[in-house]
Amino acid sequence: MKRIYFAAPLFCEAEKNFNSELAAVLEEAGYSVFLPQRDGLEAAAMQGLTEEEKALKIFAADISEIDGADALFMVLDGRVPDEGACVELGYAYARGKKCYGLRTDVRAAERGLALNPMLTGCFAHIINCAHGLAAQSLKEFLHTAKR
Repeated sequence: MKRIYFAAPLFCEAEKNFNSELAAVLEEAGYSVFLPQRDGLEAAAMQGLTEEEKALKIFAADISEIDGADALFMVLDGRVPDEGACVELGYAYARGKKCYGLRTDVRAAERGLALNPMLTGCFAHIINCAHGLAAQSLKEFLHTAKR
């Protein structure tokens, strides 16, 4: 079973719900998914550590999970993609992992702006889809990719 590291912002209920929905699509397709908000460390749960110690533990745990993954899947939504997810993407790409992205956010596209070439160059494929169609677009991509 292929292991996927799921890189995405996870700082509000809407982001966490969206991430969970997409992770479920990947899992239904037979992939094992590491979803940091569900499977990783939470800073709030690390009692007795300084903020720096918490950050270092989270960083080390996430790097270890990327090392153990076969691929990285990244949500590219936001005015700019999440900076932590960008670091995860760069690390995964440098380690030779296949990287895939999904984008529903049209803010930059409406102004004719593409993603930074340093991001797009890391991806084997980016799924661009309309708001509300992310899960269906991901299912269609997975079906096509398995052929």
